[in-house]
Amino acid sequence: MANSKILIKNEEEIKRMEVAGRLTGLVLEAVRPVIVPGVTTLEIDAFCHDYIVKTLDAIPGSLGQYGFPYTVNTSVNHVVCHGWPSDKKLKNGDIVNVDVTVKKEGYYGDSSITFCVGDVPSHAKRLVEVTQECLYKAIKLVKPGITLGDIGHTIQQHAEANNYSVVREYCGHGIGRNMHEEPQVLHYGSAGEGVVLEEGMTFTIEPMINQGKKEIKQHKDGWTVMTKDHRLSAQFEHTILVTRDGFKVLTLRDEEREVFKRYMSINQ
Repeated sequence: MANSKILIKNEEEIKRMEVAGRLTGLVLEAVRPVIVPGVTTLEIDAFCHDYIVKTLDAIPGSLGQYGFPYTVNTSVNHVVCHGWPSDKKLKNGDIVNVDVTVKKEGYYGDSSITFCVGDVPSHAKRLVEVTQECLYKAIKLVKPGITLGDIGHTIQQHAEANNYSVVREYCGHGIGRNMHEEPQVLHYGSAGEGVVLEEGMTFTIEPMINQGKKEIKQHKDGWTVMTKDHRLSAQFEHTILVTRDGFKVLTLRDEEREVFKRYMSINQ
């Protein structure tokens, strides 16, 4: 059975989470054309903030959360997560993860993409592709009766089969009225272990995959997390609802819908 601390969402809560999730996806679609060589991550942050507040009439969920002073996390190249926006310009060949959280009618959506900036080297592009595959493979498993260990095992297996490593210190999380709820969703582990999924659970899956070793270090700012060996890291994230017979991706973007459907049908 599920841990008693895990909040099972009712029909009304799910409707609100669907709205928050859809808006979160819209932000990531809208910011894509902005992410070009020469733009700063502060400009990306400002764009997302204005889009959430003015266009979507919603609340930037990360702003002020645990004291975080920005709307989005922007993690460039060897930054694993929680990168602070800055006035440093993105260069051709960079990769940057933009992690956005939107709050609407009291509920949160949470999603991220690792974007390729201009012409990216093939080795970096491959890391980005495999990281997204890790997320998709994990989502494909989701249904009542599987375990969180099944999700972690699948991600770890796919990453390591491609000679990458999985960050251990950060994980996915339950989400709803709070940005972070139970359970913790590890991106490594053993099949069949951990919490058993039930209809009505909502959580994120957000694998952080390193090109080199799994070890990380934290910047003196207390937020920014980097790979210890300074090699690249990528991340993708979606907010997931467990349905009666499978899953619904609450943050699915229109731009990825066809690719996602095709991946779900051809990858067993």
